[in-house]
Amino acid sequence: MNNSATHRDILTVTQLNRKARQLLETHMPILWVEGELSSLARPSSGHWYFTLKDNGAQIRCAMFKNRNQSVRPQPQQGQQVLLRARVSIYEGRGDYQLIVEHMEDAGLGDLHRAFDELKSKLDQEGLFAPERKRALPKIPEHIGVITSPTGAAIRDILHVLERRFPSIPVSIFPVAVQGNQAAPQIVKAINAANRLSDCDLLMVSRGGGSLEDLWPFNEETVARAIVASRIPIISAVGHEVDFTIADFVADYRAPTPSAAAEIATPDGEAMDQQFYGFELLLQESMQRLLNQRELKLKHLSAQLQHPGHKLQSQSQTLDYLEEHLQQAMHNKLIELKHQLLQSKTQLNTNCPDEYISHLQQKIDGIGKQLNTNMGFLLSNKQQHFNQQVALLNSYNPLNTLQRGYTITRDNKDAVIESCNSVVPGDNIKTILIDGEIESKIVHINPTT
Repeated sequence: MNNSATHRDILTVTQLNRKARQLLETHMPILWVEGELSSLARPSSGHWYFTLKDNGAQIRCAMFKNRNQSVRPQPQQGQQVLLRARVSIYEGRGDYQLIVEHMEDAGLGDLHRAFDELKSKLDQEGLFAPERKRALPKIPEHIGVITSPTGAAIRDILHVLERRFPSIPVSIFPVAVQGNQAAPQIVKAINAANRLSDCDLLMVSRGGGSLEDLWPFNEETVARAIVASRIPIISAVGHEVDFTIADFVADYRAPTPSAAAEIATPDGEAMDQQFYGFELLLQESMQRLLNQRELKLKHLSAQLQHPGHKLQSQSQTLDYLEEHLQQAMHNKLIELKHQLLQSKTQLNTNCPDEYISHLQQKIDGIGKQLNTNMGFLLSNKQQHFNQQVALLNSYNPLNTLQRGYTITRDNKDAVIESCNSVVPGDNIKTILIDGEIESKIVHINPTT
């Protein structure tokens, strides 16, 4: 075999058809194609297979069940239709074909032109500009839904809201979502929601349908009502491939009603998990703080001298001072008596009246001075004693009872410092300034 043949990139037929399909689907955008419908087949699978042709050519088409269910009315052989489709290849037969996502009567071309004209007009007015649009609330306080009360859209929205964040209240503004009365009712509902001012977020929604079915959401009156709304609005009209004027002017466009509910609300379960993580962090932080405070309390308790010991020491000092003072007074009296006796002896010996009178005055002065000194000394000692008692009382923890505080002890007479040290049913004792109260715990409400 030639060595060059071993380096050839050889494809199977399946691989070739797959590459061709991928190339077409990747590089060809979704197209609008108009033609005559023929060879329509509706097998039991619910899918449609048909040919689209004009005077010069034809192409095979497939429209699967999940897309053709919304087509109203049912297409007929020979009907001129307008298709929105993507180009593909059926790999099994190598058939070049269109995968149809939307079908409508070709007469709807006028609606497309009206859509494009209004879209261009509003775009030139700046109504599609991102800077004009309002931010959605992160967690809405009240959601208003403007839609049909019996359609699938409201069921999908309520189901998602119930799953993600059931505590948010929802108000439904019932309106027709297709037909001549739909646009006026939608405008009226938007205005009513703004007047009530209960909602901080609105959804304008309906399920999928044809261009005619979705046309109320392409009306200029609806577009301008959305723009004039003070409340942010999410547009959720049709399927992901459907676009309406309401989508362009709304503050946010959701591809489906369910997606609108997802966008409007946070994930409650994720928030619960986040809050649970915060709770664990807070508990750990509080526990560390409590441990630090407990160590500090133990350290201070070890340094705190018992008030009884302080009182004993002060009392002993006072007794010593009192004894010392009495001894000094006794000695002073003996000394004075001795002096008096000497003076009397000298007086009796010399008997000088003037000298006696002088000595008597001197004795009286000394006595007054002694009384004054003794009173001053006693006053100083008493004042010092009172200051020591007041200082001692300031350190007495029982004085807090006089300021309205209480001390609570458990049935083992231990001070209760935490909710975690007791359980419902325990007997406790509350100490007040004028007595004690005995009670039983019924319920515990921790602060964290």
